[in-house]
Amino acid sequence: MSTVFDALSHPIRREVLEELKRGGQTAGELADRFPVSKPTMSGHFAKLKAAGLILGEQRGGSIIYTLNMSTLEEALHGFMGRMGMRPGEQEESE
Repeated sequence: MSTVFDALSHPIRREVLEELKRGGQTAGELADRFPVSKPTMSGHFAKLKAAGLILGEQRGGSIIYTLNMSTLEEALHGFMGRMGMRPGEQEESE
């Protein structure tokens, strides 16, 4: 779970996940949307992939990245469990 939250701690990585909500994209397509170098983006992709938040599939000369929502859902449910909450349960106000 901490690996997922660490991966989510950087704004560019969160934006990459937002982009991937629209569907799979190549590493180059994603990298072109951000004002950082391609090696920096490669590091962000590696961190997201290591956390299980994205999947990368080699197609020809490109890597196609897709969103892996199940990892995020598992981490959020685990976190909620540690907080004593169940999914769908709201915290009571005083």
